[in-house]
Amino acid sequence: MRITRSIIPNLFTLVNLYMGFTAIIYISKDDFMRAGIFVLAAGIFDLLDGFVARLTKSTSEFGVELDSLCDAVSFGVAPSYMLYKIYFFQFNDIGILFASFPALAGVVRLARFNINLTSFEDKKYFTGLAIPSGALVIISYLLYYHRTNLIAPEYKDILIFSISILTSLAMVSKIKFDNLPKPSKRSIKQNPIIFSIFLVGIICTIVSKGYMLFPFMVLYLLASSVRYLIWQIKRTREVEDEIDESENPEHLPYNYL
Repeated sequence: MRITRSIIPNLFTLVNLYMGFTAIIYISKDDFMRAGIFVLAAGIFDLLDGFVARLTKSTSEFGVELDSLCDAVSFGVAPSYMLYKIYFFQFNDIGILFASFPALAGVVRLARFNINLTSFEDKKYFTGLAIPSGALVIISYLLYYHRTNLIAPEYKDILIFSISILTSLAMVSKIKFDNLPKPSKRSIKQNPIIFSIFLVGIICTIVSKGYMLFPFMVLYLLASSVRYLIWQIKRTREVEDEIDESENPEHLPYNYL
């Protein structure tokens, strides 16, 4: 086996997988809070492997594929299994199907990302909700809202079905979601508002001991969806204006008239 500098970021990626696997073990023991901590740890190592790869200039197609395989377990299978163990188990086979939606959508999203990858540079936007973000939406709701008394019982059934389906659809959608801004001077100057919003979200999550994570992720989903909708409406109007101008007789050749 040839030892290269790419082994360093790949080790971080494998730790991500280990954290995801450990989370699944704790989910099977109904220790959901500890499982959530391991999924969060997997997310941290998922960020670090890309940072280390760029730092050591060892980005590669192998690293991208390895990262996707590990993400599928840590942020796809683990959250889906938690959905099943906490709620969907009571619906037997139908429950398995609904609980699997985030894992299925996450894998499709990862495959689409890989085939569309043109460079190893950080992107400003992601097409479709990133699978780690999807995992944060699901797990933060389950741990801090569904399993507590903050939400009335009669609303929990609707919410958990809605969150499972909508998060899955967001991952396979064409909605543009902002990438997590890097804590560098260049990144802050380029995107001061986005950086400030993410920073406030992180601080609020820490201060609230995790309870503000789900509202922040919902805001992230809604804001990105509304922005995409506005962009689509503007794009449609521009196309209609171009068509109207092309059909205007004043612009037709004289010999046609």
